[in-house]
Amino acid sequence: MRSKLLLTVVLVVSCISVFSQQKIAENMYFKKLSNGLEILVVIDNTVPLATIEMACRNGSFTESDDYNGLSHLYEHLFFKANKDYPNFESFNKRSNELEITSNANTREEVVNYYFTLPSANLKPGLKFMNSAIRYPIFIKEDMAMENEIVNAEFTRQESSPLYPLIDADKKHMWGDNYSRKNVIGNHDVILSATPSKMDSIKNKYYWPNNSVLVIAGDVKVDEAFSSAEDVFGSWKASPFDPFKKWPIPEFKPLIKNDYYIIESTKMPVPYMLFSWHGPDTRNDIPGTYAADVFSFIVNQNGSKLKKALINSGLAQEASVNYYTQKYTGPISFMVSPNPAKIKECYEEALKQIALWDEEDYLSEVQIERAKRLLSISQVERREVTSDYAHLLSFWWASASVDYYTHYEENLNKITRADLLNYVRKYIKGKPFCAGMIINKSSVNAVKPQEFFK
Repeated sequence: MRSKLLLTVVLVVSCISVFSQQKIAENMYFKKLSNGLEILVVIDNTVPLATIEMACRNGSFTESDDYNGLSHLYEHLFFKANKDYPNFESFNKRSNELEITSNANTREEVVNYYFTLPSANLKPGLKFMNSAIRYPIFIKEDMAMENEIVNAEFTRQESSPLYPLIDADKKHMWGDNYSRKNVIGNHDVILSATPSKMDSIKNKYYWPNNSVLVIAGDVKVDEAFSSAEDVFGSWKASPFDPFKKWPIPEFKPLIKNDYYIIESTKMPVPYMLFSWHGPDTRNDIPGTYAADVFSFIVNQNGSKLKKALINSGLAQEASVNYYTQKYTGPISFMVSPNPAKIKECYEEALKQIALWDEEDYLSEVQIERAKRLLSISQVERREVTSDYAHLLSFWWASASVDYYTHYEENLNKITRADLLNYVRKYIKGKPFCAGMIINKSSVNAVKPQEFFK
């Protein structure tokens, strides 16, 4: 009898720990509702404003070829019509009444929607968000208009001289799963989208147990949680895990170096792009921290990389980047060579890559400085509360809130050995994709096909 009573007490305490609010940072509190909706409240009493952000694990990583670009289209339709505001005019009228500034963003692994409004309007703002997130209506006329708008955004991206290189890099890097990393989508898919496809996205991914609500600004913790639970507590959880029912395919590892050359009439100067499959937050969290530190160091003006390429006159630009993702984060090395020294620049770039795991390539001063400045940059990114909400929803989706709240602590644990291991595990001697974009008028003189291979 005593053991049964003890078990009951343990279970009750466990439930309280799951569903009661917890302070997880200096001004941040967390609570998970019984329907699985995670809520973060961030307190900032500087100005009488609040940001309400709802984010969902959706985005291009959930898109097969026949849905590529539709997460982004869905994002646009969010602001059009729903059960409580059945047309754009009524939606817009209510938005103006609440003095809302709104926007949304679609990325690979998250779609986030946000309102910034006077904090006195928090509860009605939450109700307004509830109407849009739970009860959207996809009207053909609205879709026809937004199809064209989203397609126009796509066209603007395509107009960038660098677009062909960036897009080709994705195709070479991700192969059959290109759509999973192609946020902007496919023209034909976007223009032919139907209400039934929008309903399909909603029914797969728009559930409380696949979402996070961030309330940030001049609010009171208890009131914010209470209001959120009043509004969203009746939202029923999905009876399935969408990522078990529709698993995200793993990206096939690169098996050999993959070179390609793009001849362009729009690009006035050449660019080279080297890309590798990097760490992700499912399989190698320490590697993601090392990637951030390494990239920061080699991108500084005093680094050996910049001295070898920029100071020498071989290149006009050179940067290394790592993009943290839950599903294979890409590592990229972009170089804009001196048009008169393209071959020499390419050879030096390869030489530098080969040196990246040398013991003396990075100094202790550079390593410690990088960790300190990266930590400072995290503090700076928290200064604008509305932007902080976006940051939290990104990390919630592509890593975890815990990953973010312990970022600076774990960043400062990175050692030289970690950086060398990162380079050896993901970059040096590993297959990569290498692309060059060059103006057609320069091809005959440069003959890139003779050395860029």
